Amino acid sequence: MNTKWSRILAVALALTLLVAFVPGCAKKTTDEGTGGGTEEPKTTVKAAMVTDVGGLGDKSFNDLSYEGLKRAEKELGVEIKVLESKEITDYESNIDQLANAGYSPIFAVGFLMTDTVAKLAPQYPDTQFGGVDEFFDPVPANVVGLTFKEHEGSYLAGVVAGLATKEKALSDKINDANVIGFVGGMDVPLIKKFEAGFIAGAKSVNPDVKVISLYAGNFTDQAKGKELGYSLIEQGADVIYAAAGAVGLGTIEACKEKGALFIGVDADQYLTVPGSGDVMLTSMMKRVDVAVFETIKAAVDGNFPGGTIKEFGLKEGGVDLAPFHDFENKVPQSIKDAVAKARQGIIDGTIQVPDKL
Repeated sequence: MNTKWSRILAVALALTLLVAFVPGCAKKTTDEGTGGGTEEPKTTVKAAMVTDVGGLGDKSFNDLSYEGLKRAEKELGVEIKVLESKEITDYESNIDQLANAGYSPIFAVGFLMTDTVAKLAPQYPDTQFGGVDEFFDPVPANVVGLTFKEHEGSYLAGVVAGLATKEKALSDKINDANVIGFVGGMDVPLIKKFEAGFIAGAKSVNPDVKVISLYAGNFTDQAKGKELGYSLIEQGADVIYAAAGAVGLGTIEACKEKGALFIGVDADQYLTVPGSGDVMLTSMMKRVDVAVFETIKAAVDGNFPGGTIKEFGLKEGGVDLAPFHDFENKVPQSIKDAVAKARQGIIDGTIQVPDKL
């Protein structure tokens, strides 16, 4: 009997202590929650972008810029807004609208907006601007130019193309012509950087390769991109690299229909262009999203790099090649090794990549 009562008393005592302990814990948790909270305070920064005429959905640098904005919204609590430019004449009114609404920084996406930013930045001295693919001389105090060493990433794409065109085991789309192609958007110095790097990379591993370059005259005409792709394939090109915005989407279709491999640009286009895996060998990634996000973060932290030009190359992680994806097990190790050797050479300075023809 004594043992039985002892057990009952022990259980009762334990329950009493538990009831006394729980309210104390609850009060402590509540007090701590009131004092600090787990949610980081939201920033008052409002970031925005004005697209180039390619607009959102270009699977290229407009979309990548937007990805940088969305990351800032998610990670930093920044309010974001996008205005699309249908025509070049929309640039100024779009920037005016955003600046008057208190957005800062405002990203003007594309070199075609350089003059517009240079004109408007002094009119809005309290607004910060990021010029994607824009170079200024001098640089306005409230502007940062975000530029990239596209020629370095394109050199790696050229190494791949120059070797792939001789690797018949890689794909039944490879022929005996030893010809590769380049499709450019507008024939301007920026796109010439892509072309120059691509040709230099290809020639470094395949001196006899013929590189045919064709330009669309714009960044939006997909039908023109398809036409140029057809032309290159008819001339023997079996690997085509396009630095042409939405024009390149048409070139991808030509490759799928006529049988050639494609190297994408800006984004990892294997991921952004559905159904392209059978022709998408790799992509030359231009990390505009990283540049945009880092610039917004600097603004949030009070360290906006106004009055400077930031340049992102292989060493800075601003350009590189995407994975081979569906071709990963088909691309021979010799090509992968050649890419790795070229990448290291560019980073350590032993390979100097031309940025013009």
